Amino acid sequence: MSNTPKILPPDHQCYTAAVEAMRLYHEALDTGAPASEVERLRLIAESLFQAVTDYQMRAFGRGRGTIH
Repeated sequence: MSNTPKILPPDHQCYTAAVEAMRLYHEALDTGAPASEVERLRLIAESLFQAVTDYQMRAFGRGRGTIH
């Protein structure tokens, strides 16, 4: 039995959530939102993309460490 996760398809909710978060970040930048809000949205988008990347790397057998 393998603990390797399945590779996520491009339309998976994790991807769409990351893209939506990035869209909200860029929208905040474009509309001149307060710096604290822009930074908050940037951190959310970055975190979601990193989570997807980490998951996919583990699925491809290239990830390090374990999930806690």
